[in-house]
Amino acid sequence: MLRHLLKLIWKRKSRNMMLSLEILLAFLVVFAIAAFGLRYYQLYQLPTGHAWRNQWSINIRTPGDIGNDAALYDSLKRALLALPEVESVAFAKFGAYEMSRWTGEYTLPDGSGELNIDGLTVSDDYFKTMEMTPLAGHWFSRADDGADATPVVINRRLADKMFAGKDAVGQLYIEQTHGKSTPQRFRVAAVVEQFRSQGEFMDPSYFMLQRYVPGVGQEAAYNIVLKLKPGTPRLFEAKLNARLKQVRSDWNYLITPQSEARKSMLKTQMIPLIILGVIAAFLLVMVAFGLFGVLWQNTTQRIPEIGLRRAMGADAGSIYRQIIVEQLLLSSGAMLIALVLLIQLPLTGVLGESLNWVVFGAAAVLSASVIYLLSLLCSLYPGWRAARLSPTQALHYE
Repeated sequence: MLRHLLKLIWKRKSRNMMLSLEILLAFLVVFAIAAFGLRYYQLYQLPTGHAWRNQWSINIRTPGDIGNDAALYDSLKRALLALPEVESVAFAKFGAYEMSRWTGEYTLPDGSGELNIDGLTVSDDYFKTMEMTPLAGHWFSRADDGADATPVVINRRLADKMFAGKDAVGQLYIEQTHGKSTPQRFRVAAVVEQFRSQGEFMDPSYFMLQRYVPGVGQEAAYNIVLKLKPGTPRLFEAKLNARLKQVRSDWNYLITPQSEARKSMLKTQMIPLIILGVIAAFLLVMVAFGLFGVLWQNTTQRIPEIGLRRAMGADAGSIYRQIIVEQLLLSSGAMLIALVLLIQLPLTGVLGESLNWVVFGAAAVLSASVIYLLSLLCSLYPGWRAARLSPTQALHYE
C-alpha cells in the first residue's frame, strides 16, 4: 500500500512540487520559532548567579564626571547603612538587569589562550549584597590591598576554558596591550558557577568580576546596589532618595527594585520571540488556506480515479485514509529535505550554543508535529468529501 501511494505521489510530482515547497518553507519558519523559544526556555533554567528579590539598584545621574572620591563613597555607604531597611551596600560600574555590557580581550601571561571576556567592576561587598556563593576560593577584600595583580572572580565557564585541567584560583592572566607598554594583570581570587548580568535570557559567556576600590584609579562607580530586608515596600524609595540627597543634593538618583528591573528586562528580551511568533502564526494560516485549496483541487481532479477504485471494491474508509496518508507522506518528504539543510547548522556550529543538539532535536520534533497536524486537519474534509462519492457519481463526473 505504501509503495503504491509513493508511486502515485511521484507520478504527480509536477503538481506536488509547489505544495511541497510551501510545506518546506512553513517547516523552516516553525523550526526557527521553536528553536528560538526552546533556547529561551533552556536559558531560563540556568542559574543567573545572583539574587534579585531583595536587591535594589541606584543609578547616579549627573551631567559631569562624579569623580572617584573615596570619602564621598564612604559617606554614601554610611548614610545608606544607617537606614534600618538596608542590610548591605555595594558599588558597581553598572547594575544587573541593564542593557549595559563591557568586554575586553585577555590572554595568559605567555600570550596564549586569547579570549573575549565580559566584565563588571564591583566593590568588596558586592557578593554579600547580591547573595552570591563561591565554588572555590574567597571573595576579594581589604586583604588584597597592595596585591601584585588585580583580584577577580570568574565564572566556571571561563575557568574551564582558560585554565583547563588546573585549579583556577591563584592563576594569572593579562589584558591585551594593544600598544600599551604595561598590560594590566589579574589574579583569580574565586570561581562562581555562573554570572549573567542581563538575567535569565542572557547567553552564558566568559565573565569576570573585577575589584573596584573607591578612590583608587580614575574609574568611578555609577551604580549603588542595596540588599534590603525582606518585605520592604516600594514606598521606601522616597525615604531612600531623601537620604541620598542629604549626601549629594546636586545629583539625581534612579532607584529601581531588581524585581521590577528583571521583569522589564524579560519583557524586552521576549519582544523578538513574540514578533516572530506572530509572523509564524500568520504564515501558518496562509499555508493552511493554500494547502486546503490545493487538496480540494487535487481531490476534484482525481474523482474519476476515486470512482474507479470504488467500483473495484474499495470502501469509503480506504479512500479517506488514502487522501490523508498521501498528504502526510508529501509533508514527510518536504520536511526531510528541510532537515537535511538544517542539520548543517549544529554540525558546523555556525550558530554556536544557540542551536545545540538538544534544541535542534526538540525543535525538529515540535515543528514536525505542527506540520503533521496542519496537514491532517487540511486533508480531513477533502478526504471525507472524496469518500462520500458513490462509484456511479465518480465515473460519470466531468
